[in-house]
Amino acid sequence: MRSVVIDSRGRFQLERRPEPVAGPGAVVVRVRAAGLNAADLQQARGDYPAPPGWPDDVPGLEIAGEVEQVGSGVAGVVPGDRVMALVGGGGHAERIAVPADLLLPVPDGLPWEEAAGFPEAFSTAWDALVTQAGVRAGDRVLVSGAAGGVGTAMVQVAAVSGAHTVASVRRPELHDRVRALAPDGEVDVVTPDQEAAHAPFDVIVELVGGEDCLRRIALLRSRGKVLVVGVQAGTTAPLRMFDLMLARAHLIGTTIRGRSPAEKALLAAGVRTSVVPLLARGRLRVPVDAAFPLDRFADAYARLAGPGKFGKVILLP
Repeated sequence: MRSVVIDSRGRFQLERRPEPVAGPGAVVVRVRAAGLNAADLQQARGDYPAPPGWPDDVPGLEIAGEVEQVGSGVAGVVPGDRVMALVGGGGHAERIAVPADLLLPVPDGLPWEEAAGFPEAFSTAWDALVTQAGVRAGDRVLVSGAAGGVGTAMVQVAAVSGAHTVASVRRPELHDRVRALAPDGEVDVVTPDQEAAHAPFDVIVELVGGEDCLRRIALLRSRGKVLVVGVQAGTTAPLRMFDLMLARAHLIGTTIRGRSPAEKALLAAGVRTSVVPLLARGRLRVPVDAAFPLDRFADAYARLAGPGKFGKVILLP
């Protein structure tokens, strides 16, 4: 099968790899579409290695496709099922072996491109906002970098939770598209220099990183929470301790990739029962910025690394 591979210099190449086999508790999925994420670029730079049991030189954290093989001990899954999954790597290939307890059903009628952009973004958003921050109706939530794949998911998960969101988007030409992600009046879209005018916030979601990101702690309401989810713009930032102390704030760092298999299966079960039904009913949607065939992987990664995206970048094996 064909697969995108990270070579010894951190460059992406297209190579032939052996076909996967469905071992016990796993299935083989024919990949119809796969999402791209900042973690793929970080892995190529050597900053974000794949967890144990997943290929360390094949990127790709989310896939959608059809089950082709079913391993022993797997119940409730048959060949031909339309599935999607958040995986530890290896998704940018024509086929992949996936533990069955990570599978999510693809709602009827959902295009493959949108299914492939759902697992990572919405699992991250649901886990961060609902499970960890406990967002609830009436909260005020600030989302930085809100036009990206995870950002658009954060805006929507906050909205279905009853919170009011302030979406921070650097490019004004994207503001109307971000505003349309939630019902009228439930999201304000601002540029970063306008965030303070909408404070205080109960929850701040940091998706960009960089040396100034923790200054947003000053925008929190007492006992508010800052969720550090993305650091593509930089992994080091000074922390003004008195801001943290005076706000009695909670500073939470989170990632899914490094969790144990049991933790990932538990998260998948929660997304399967609580989030996929919202997608099926049209209360959530997956904006797709661009989609590329597998042999144009270089163009796909260039788009991922470039500015001005709205939603997900997708590969189509």
